[in-house]
Amino acid sequence: MPLAVLINELKVLVIESLDLEDIQPADIDENEPLFIEGLGLDSIDALELGLAIQKKYGVKLDPDANPEETKKHFSSVTALAQFIKTFTTEAS
Repeated sequence: MPLAVLINELKVLVIESLDLEDIQPADIDENEPLFIEGLGLDSIDALELGLAIQKKYGVKLDPDANPEETKKHFSSVTALAQFIKTFTTEAS
């Protein structure tokens, strides 16, 4: 799957899984931070988003195993897409 397609899928997933009203995929800058700045998500949002990613892509992010690595993957939509793409490419 091309990275651009995955990025757009993730934007939709963020909006749907977190019930973000009045936000369209085009409103999300894929390079902006997801947490604090940017979209301003919090730790509860991270858990919900992580579960949605696991359900859709089969990718499990364990924040307890390596918190810095997880933080890096959740830094932006692009970072998430690159991580998922790497994970799904290795799995196939």
